[in-house]
Amino acid sequence: MDTHDNHHHDGKRVEDQRLITGTGKFSADWNMPGQLYAHFVRADYAHAEILSLDTARARAHPGVVQIFTGEDAVAAGYVKAQNALSAFPGRNGMKPHVLERPVLAHRKVRFAGEGVVMVVAESAAAAADAAELVEIQYRELPAITNGEAALAPGAVQLDEAVPGNLVFEAEAGDEAAVAAAFKTAAHITRLKVLSTRVSPSPMEPRAALVRFEPASGEYWFNVPMQGVTNIRGALSTYSKVPQDKIILEVRDVGGGFGQRSPAYPEYVAMMLAAKALGKPIKWVSSRVESFLTDNHGRATLIDGQLALDSDGKFLAMRFDWIADFGAYLAPGPQGHIRNTATCMTGVYRIPVLYANFKVPFTNTTPVGAYRGAGRPDVAYAVERIVSQAAVELGMDGADLRRRNFIPNEAYPYKTPLGSVYENADFPGMLSQALQFSDWQGFEARRARSAAKGKLRGRGIAIVIEPTGAGNAPSDDIDLELDASGTLTVFTVAKTQGHGHETTMAMIVADALGIERSRVKVVQCAPGTKLVGNGTGGSRTMVGAGSACYVAAQNLIKEGSSLAALHLNVEPSQVQYAKGEFRSDQSKNVVKLADLAQSKTVTFKGYGKFGSTFPNGCHITEVEVDAETGAPEVVSYHAVDDCGVVINHAIVEGQLHGGVVQGAGQVFGELIVYDPKSGQPLTASFMDYVMPRAGLIREIRGEEHPTTSKVSPLGVKGMGESGCTASIPSLVDATIDALRPLGVQKLDMPLTPATLWHAMKAAKQTKV
Repeated sequence: MDTHDNHHHDGKRVEDQRLITGTGKFSADWNMPGQLYAHFVRADYAHAEILSLDTARARAHPGVVQIFTGEDAVAAGYVKAQNALSAFPGRNGMKPHVLERPVLAHRKVRFAGEGVVMVVAESAAAAADAAELVEIQYRELPAITNGEAALAPGAVQLDEAVPGNLVFEAEAGDEAAVAAAFKTAAHITRLKVLSTRVSPSPMEPRAALVRFEPASGEYWFNVPMQGVTNIRGALSTYSKVPQDKIILEVRDVGGGFGQRSPAYPEYVAMMLAAKALGKPIKWVSSRVESFLTDNHGRATLIDGQLALDSDGKFLAMRFDWIADFGAYLAPGPQGHIRNTATCMTGVYRIPVLYANFKVPFTNTTPVGAYRGAGRPDVAYAVERIVSQAAVELGMDGADLRRRNFIPNEAYPYKTPLGSVYENADFPGMLSQALQFSDWQGFEARRARSAAKGKLRGRGIAIVIEPTGAGNAPSDDIDLELDASGTLTVFTVAKTQGHGHETTMAMIVADALGIERSRVKVVQCAPGTKLVGNGTGGSRTMVGAGSACYVAAQNLIKEGSSLAALHLNVEPSQVQYAKGEFRSDQSKNVVKLADLAQSKTVTFKGYGKFGSTFPNGCHITEVEVDAETGAPEVVSYHAVDDCGVVINHAIVEGQLHGGVVQGAGQVFGELIVYDPKSGQPLTASFMDYVMPRAGLIREIRGEEHPTTSKVSPLGVKGMGESGCTASIPSLVDATIDALRPLGVQKLDMPLTPATLWHAMKAAKQTKV
């Protein structure tokens, strides 16, 4: 196994001690003397005009300090968030229709839960009580909560600024070449799939403490985030406050999943209050507010077609996407277009591809990046359509895939849409996974399940995804050496449970041959000027991790020059090993600590490392109770290539978390809106199903690494792979279980009720 593990690395994470003993510090734990508390009055309607707004009774409530409305937001100019799609060329030169989003709604509300009024009081309770006294009169307008319905001919026009409710349309690939290839096809498989709308639901709800320093003009924030640079840039865009006047301080973050990256309107509204009132403002979201206002994930309808020749070779593929980004373009959802196009060919050699992307305007919570950000959606679409083609052709799903793999000798492989896969071994990975999961023994297991009254199905998904790219000009690390010989890594990436403090310390310690305990990691130091990407898109080890390695190499190189002065020799005569510089020409030894006796020394590491392409093959088996429709995952085998593994325990944890998060979407998670009123029907854990510990009893994993050339560490990224592969594999297995009854297609979530109704309908059709 190709690893960076040394004998002194026991696999334990250094951050776990504080996290499991309750001594972590999360966003709601930050407090300042004299702080005031914010509470938001939220829209009752999905779409309505604000006719009148009376705050007199609320202002008179004991403890209330000030009340802010949309008029205040507009007067401050806090109305224009980042345009997530500005970098994309639209179809026929189309530019996105961007609706301004005041940080408090002005004149109109566009989704249920949108913030309308901010009450600021001396206690959280007083603010909440006063919020009940705000009187708002609305005129309800027609609402649409379904992306396909919004784009249908004759749909109600939701805003004159968005003709036909089409916010944006883009395309990728060669439409004419795909049409020509389809004409020559021996077989065409068609499949329309829905990647359902979900709520990220991190363990820690959003919270913020914002203070303004009049002397410096700085705004200080304690908010949950995935790195400094994205959120700081977004806050600056929204508020027009220069980035160097926005200081973020963070310790622990309880889950991210893409949801932590943006600047939410509440944070900017609090800037308004902090400056106006001269006191720190604190707000802690309720879980209901999380469901209503935290950026949602997925919400994509994909209509696919795959053309094959008479030998089962893939000729062309076409997708029509409706990507519902909700009522406003939040920062983050562009991955649903970019990442999708990057990996649309999947793991297959498909000569020509075409995709059309339509972004509708709907009266729903805005959609942002969510674990995988488009990667799971395209993997779901590609793998489901390939599985369906295998069924239609009467072929084994593994055989059809093997026949169409990108061959190992083709790397670096440029896809028809221009991305370059650096290296992989799909045939070897599939062979390993088939053996690992006992593919050949499935029919015997299916028969045993049938004897118990269970329908057993098998699913397979082989996926690839782009990671590590990011939008920062480079990923920078400062490595600081002090007089005690302690090394401190400074980074602008931020863990949300990933174990970066352990992994980055391992990279530096291994490169220098010293104990891991001598390396400390500081993430997102307040006021940091470092450049780099935040944590998201499985990029931290590829970017910041590689920069850690580069910084350690620079320490050895520059340290040799410094040590040469101590040893009175030429730098070329200095050798370094295990924390010591030596020379054959001198009896003296220079230790790392000796280099920093007069002052702390900083070594830099940086680079732009580009995209890597982790990939994996997940084979699953699901039993469905023939009487109740209850599904159970009875076998889960994952073989993954995330390049060189730094810490096996952390990689395994990332895999397990991702797999279960994908399974949550497959078997239960779903945001539901009432189609008439646009009201959300799933705004608490009473009616939104979350994955629980017993959902998948055992996840068995193996590694099939190919070393990345993009990163000096050889790593490829791991954070999203489990989620990307589990969704198509588990849906495939569940449908396969019901296929003997005649069921060919089901959309998530595959709840017992969904499966029971499908089985009942199939039996009636057979009769």
